[in-house]
Amino acid sequence: MSEYQDMTVAELKVILKELGLSSTGKKADLIERLEAASEDTVEEDPTVMEDAEEEVDDDDDFDDFDDDWDDDGEEEIHRAKQKPELDDETRKALATRDAQGRKQPKFRRQEWYRYKRLSRSGWRKPKGYQSKQRLNMKYRTPMARVGYGKIKAARDLHPSGFAEVLVHNTEGLDGLDPATQAIRIGRGVGNRKRSAIHDKADELGIRILNRRSIEKRGDL
Repeated sequence: MSEYQDMTVAELKVILKELGLSSTGKKADLIERLEAASEDTVEEDPTVMEDAEEEVDDDDDFDDFDDDWDDDGEEEIHRAKQKPELDDETRKALATRDAQGRKQPKFRRQEWYRYKRLSRSGWRKPKGYQSKQRLNMKYRTPMARVGYGKIKAARDLHPSGFAEVLVHNTEGLDGLDPATQAIRIGRGVGNRKRSAIHDKADELGIRILNRRSIEKRGDL
């Protein structure tokens, strides 16, 4: 008994379509067509298999090469970020500020859970007479108060420990201490001035907190 006898007509038609044969006719015709196709199949030539194995062996030779090998022969140079020179008191103050920040709750705007746009708008002080957040109800988020302020010794310091200085031109770099101060370029500065600030800051050894790559065009 053929194995195709237990199959349904739909299953037989699927097999015939996969083999590229006609799927029309009765079930007996479909079975006869499949049996004829199975008899016509020829075993694979062993010489072809040997050639395929040789190709696989040739591909294995390339596995010995290092994946990090580069045609250009150039390696990217990693430049470590400049660190500030901090005294023990400043280091302790930064550690204290980090610990205070982990304990500080998130200050959310009133009804931030109801309107999605309010959850992205930042903190706003509630002013409603019957505002439950203004009345400090426990089931509302806390309000921002002066008591949540961080340690004064680490105030206005970058997380790295540098004192940030906002600059808009190369003249703002004069008189800065590279050991304790770092610059942040104003967002309105164009590529021409930004490129000049980059060059002068690198010359003076001053760290740029918001450095970005500039595609130089024309006379830049």
